[in-house]
Amino acid sequence: MMIEQNPEFFMRKAIALSRENVKQGGGPFAAIIVKDGKVIAEASNSVTRDNDPTAHAEINAIRQACRELNTYDLSGCSIFTTCEPCPMCLGAIYWARLDRIYYGNNKTDAAEIGFDDAFIYQELNIPLNERIISMVNLLPEEAGEAFRDWELKEDKVTY
Repeated sequence: MMIEQNPEFFMRKAIALSRENVKQGGGPFAAIIVKDGKVIAEASNSVTRDNDPTAHAEINAIRQACRELNTYDLSGCSIFTTCEPCPMCLGAIYWARLDRIYYGNNKTDAAEIGFDDAFIYQELNIPLNERIISMVNLLPEEAGEAFRDWELKEDKVTY
């Protein structure tokens, strides 16, 4: 795991990008992915511009970095994000196998300006049948067939 030689440089770059995004009508979030001291991807939040609730800065940067490096595995990379990642982004960061997260603001700071993810963290600890959004287990036997197909597939690429 490589530690960036000047993490403040990359964080300041992310902060400048987030501030520019606010000026352009977007949210106050940006992320930069760095590998071997080089910026691989930089993105800001584009939820309202793209009408996409998943278009958080971290997700956009991960997608861009994966395209740039032609891989789904971002091992060896670090992400510089202007805010502590929300649950969705944190999950994506783990799935992408990034080595390190540098963040500026924390989740409490975000909640104070109207970006509060506490309810999601709370939902994760509630039994499925008691969550705000109804969850219905439907056709698990049939759905399991795809899992069995995967288990038997000899040329699968695990990820």
